[in-house]
Amino acid sequence: MGRDGNEYIDYIQGMGPNLFGHAPEFVTRQVEQDMRKGYIFAAQFERELEVAELALEMIPLEDATVRFASSGTEIDQLVIRLMRGYTGRPKYLKFEGHYHGWMDSVNYSIHPPLDQAGDASSPNVVGESAGMDAGTAESIVVCEWNDVEALERAFAQNPGQIAGVIMEPILANTNCIMPLPGYMEAVKRICSENGALLCFDEVITGFRVAAGGAQEYLGVTPDLATYAKSMAGGFPVAMLAGRSEIMEILGNGTVYHGGSFNSNVMTMAAAYASLKHIADAGQKFYTELNGRGLHLMDGLREAAGQAESKLHVQGVGSVFSISFTTKPEIVSWRDHARNCDDAMYARFARAMLEQGVRLSSNGRIHMSSAHTDEDVQQTVAAAHKVLRTL
Repeated sequence: MGRDGNEYIDYIQGMGPNLFGHAPEFVTRQVEQDMRKGYIFAAQFERELEVAELALEMIPLEDATVRFASSGTEIDQLVIRLMRGYTGRPKYLKFEGHYHGWMDSVNYSIHPPLDQAGDASSPNVVGESAGMDAGTAESIVVCEWNDVEALERAFAQNPGQIAGVIMEPILANTNCIMPLPGYMEAVKRICSENGALLCFDEVITGFRVAAGGAQEYLGVTPDLATYAKSMAGGFPVAMLAGRSEIMEILGNGTVYHGGSFNSNVMTMAAAYASLKHIADAGQKFYTELNGRGLHLMDGLREAAGQAESKLHVQGVGSVFSISFTTKPEIVSWRDHARNCDDAMYARFARAMLEQGVRLSSNGRIHMSSAHTDEDVQQTVAAAHKVLRTL
């Protein structure tokens, strides 16, 4: 409920972290209990180890160790440094449409204007903000996603230079795009053949689409993976998981990582409560979470069909995207930029807010375990009403 007395069904959920809704009691209770012992120890403590163990039991990566930080942006900075440190190579490769934080070294070609992006066969490195250090662009190779030949070409154009590839394994920052059949296996093969590491940015998908994240959902494991958002029920925490032989150079200080607030008592308590809740619930948690999301997706499609609207939904249930397009599937950022009507979505989101449904500015829907069947029904009813008048 807002301060003005209006009630909203919230699908922003903090842009993803609120996996259990706002202020779940079991998280609040654990944080309140643990913080009485102190806030920051600057040393390992039992709860931190328990969180690591819980996470590693869920994540498919084998022979892995973890490292904690406070945000997705931080942990992606760390993994890029680690890939360079481990391979001794200067560059890393990212994809158009993928977001890995707001820092200068990664804030490129997320949603670049097509008139600046260059040719798809060799995209320009396009900064997303004024004030960025232009020199950081020199260490980035940009590629179009879901295109095996494009990735092979990027490696051929930068022989022995690319330390690693970082990607959202399910592209949640652009239409919740799924990888095309065989694409992830091809990426893993190409990285291996070229001596480069593969990192999945699971900041959004981790502990949301499945207990093991996109790795479990897609059946492909990388060398490294980053997590944040849904890991701690709304508290600011991040985690890097990786093969032990790679992570070893973090532990011995060859690659430096600091942070006074890393694995503080409150975030570790929240992460412990969250992961324990998921583990105790078992597969039932994700069956219900994804199932309710899929039900909402079907309802929105039905509303669009009855209104003869261009409203389009795609995703996996617990996280999906709404856009307005006549295409049956969006497969890359350029595909979105050419074919989706962002202005119409903005009008739709505003009209839905007036009906008591709160949607994000980028079209991404985050389900939580606090959403009910009644919430889904009310949302679909609101969509029917809005789409008839949009």
